[in-house]
Amino acid sequence: MENLFEQNYITFTPEKCKQIALARLDLIHQWLEFRKKSTNKLQADYDFVKLHNTSNSHLFEILEKISRGSLHRWNTMLNGTEDYTKLLPQYKYSSVNDYRTVLNDDEIKIFMGLLLHPNRLSIGKAISLTKYRLKEQGQSFIPADITFRRYAKWFKDNNYDKWILARDGEKALSDKVEPYIKRDASLLEVGDILVADGHKLAFQVINPFTGKPCRATLVGFLDWKSTALVGYEIMLEENTQCIASALRNAIINLDMIPKVVYQDNGRAFRAKYFTDEKGFGELGFNGLYSKLGIETVFARPYNARAKVIERFFKEFQESFEKLLPSYIGSSINNKPAYMMRNEKLHKSWHAYYVPSIEETIKMIDIWLSFKNSQPCPNAPDKTIAEVLSERKRQNIEINTLDDLMFATEVKIIHRNGIRFLNCDYFDERLYGFKSKVLIKYNLFDLTNIKVYTPKGEYLCTAERVTETHPMAKLLGDVKDYEDYKQKIEKQRKLRRKTINSVKQYFSNEEVKFLETKMLEEKDENLIPVQTVFKSRLNGVQKLNSDFSVTKSDSKYLPPFKNNSEKYEYLIANDPSNSWITEFKNTKEYRLLYEENICENY
Repeated sequence: MENLFEQNYITFTPEKCKQIALARLDLIHQWLEFRKKSTNKLQADYDFVKLHNTSNSHLFEILEKISRGSLHRWNTMLNGTEDYTKLLPQYKYSSVNDYRTVLNDDEIKIFMGLLLHPNRLSIGKAISLTKYRLKEQGQSFIPADITFRRYAKWFKDNNYDKWILARDGEKALSDKVEPYIKRDASLLEVGDILVADGHKLAFQVINPFTGKPCRATLVGFLDWKSTALVGYEIMLEENTQCIASALRNAIINLDMIPKVVYQDNGRAFRAKYFTDEKGFGELGFNGLYSKLGIETVFARPYNARAKVIERFFKEFQESFEKLLPSYIGSSINNKPAYMMRNEKLHKSWHAYYVPSIEETIKMIDIWLSFKNSQPCPNAPDKTIAEVLSERKRQNIEINTLDDLMFATEVKIIHRNGIRFLNCDYFDERLYGFKSKVLIKYNLFDLTNIKVYTPKGEYLCTAERVTETHPMAKLLGDVKDYEDYKQKIEKQRKLRRKTINSVKQYFSNEEVKFLETKMLEEKDENLIPVQTVFKSRLNGVQKLNSDFSVTKSDSKYLPPFKNNSEKYEYLIANDPSNSWITEFKNTKEYRLLYEENICENY
């Protein structure tokens, strides 16, 4: 088998060498014809060489300058034949995986170690450091720079994957070397797949909260079939609310629910609001996509080629963003000239204007109308708008859609209600509960949330708790003071509710029996504590002896810590007692039960 292989083996000859050999053959023919016309052969040789070396002929481009000796040597090699192979250059040829070079293994190892460094040293710098290293090792013969450069070029041309991976990394290998999959979008229908991603705007808008210019984020949903941006939202950052709002706009504009959403692998897109994280299903939690019957596919990280929306955003930047006066570029490398240092002329020409988010949305809508009038890449004989119009509408009910898009989350009821998104939500029906509940909320309206038991039983709709002015009566307006009075009254109402609820567990006889037993355990000579209260007008403590309980009365009444306890007791057990009427005429009563406790501050 080896002998057979050797017999049939054909030596590879580069195409360039064939061209050189054929050019030499043609030049020999011209030279011999030129010599026939002259009697002085020696002079004819010099004249022919001069004519060739000063011409712009095709043969000169291949052979470049020649000498009289070269002509005679080539003619001798032919030996009266027309076999051009005898004129092939005697170069050292190498196979694809083997390069013949004067560099030894140690020199190659040092050179390639520097050349493939991840810091991407230039070839010239790698050569300089290699030669210095070889001199330090005591090597006398140092190869020329051109030798290193030729080896570097051969290695890059024949090992481009290794070159890119070592110098640029895995992403560059994926983007520049690895083959990609071509997808046939003609097999899709409008609405089958929506591709979602976020795009940091390359121009500034007015921050609605601060009034200052900033770069906002556009979250878009693009229909793969038509390449139309069917839904988008602009917010200051890419978050769950922004994505949900963009999806809602896409569904409303399409008038249909997509089958698949192919989206970015970012944190906001993977939020439990969308994906139904494991552990919440048993409590009734379902992600948004599962509620809507949408399958989700997450793109491989840093694989922009797979998302057709990335190409849309590039066109969006080139044909829309760069036309706006507030364009600042997406990085320091592509910022406009007026932002450069000492560019006074461009600064004088620049008409700086920063649009609001509302103005930006209007401008984008106008540009989308233009974009949709262009030919569709997946249907060249139709425009994007025409392809989009062929969709099968589903007559989506917006109210039903909003109800489906309600997010669900497990929460615990605390003292001030339910803590959610840095706000408290409270309803009177949550008072007294301290357990896990399910909340449903609409990201488009966070003024209230719906509260359910873990089994799905509706409890209430909790309203967002507003903050109160710290000194409503003295420093606030009428609205602030009224808000404070209502909240105080709500607190008293809930307190009375608790007291009355507890009292129903005991009869009057049981209460009196308990009170009597308490008195028996006390010392006979125990005098009830007189009521002491602080006057908030002058800050001086006053003894309220007018309404103290005497020793002779102690066998009928239990000891009280203060007048408030005595009042609560008499209201429940002896409402006709004259002491109640007298106490209601005091400042203490008004402070405790009628007026704002902060009114004297």
